[in-house]
Amino acid sequence: MADLQALDAETARMVEEVCDAIVPGSARVRPAVYIDALLGQMDEPTRGAALAAFAAVAPGKIEEHLGTPEFLWVRALAIEAFYSDFVAPGADATGAWAEIDFNTPLATRLAKDWSYLGIG
Repeated sequence: MADLQALDAETARMVEEVCDAIVPGSARVRPAVYIDALLGQMDEPTRGAALAAFAAVAPGKIEEHLGTPEFLWVRALAIEAFYSDFVAPGADATGAWAEIDFNTPLATRLAKDWSYLGIG
């Protein structure tokens, strides 16, 4: 995995698995890289709470966690990581916008720059 700011390799795999359970197919864009960048900008208590939320929903089936505060937080991060059209550097994948056919004239001209997150 790319250089990560807040996640170790094992936790990054867990985050990726949770994201893929919530947004099937999203693992191909490596959402853990995006989420890691967000976590790197959080203060320690918030980062710890976010990681605890991922750990809480990781065991068992994702359906077992629906409606919990942890699931709602993790779901928001997973959806943002995928539907923002993020693709981690080095990932050989297309982003969500191609998959959902989001190709308005403005969207097709948009040059995505993730440097504000320290990615890329």
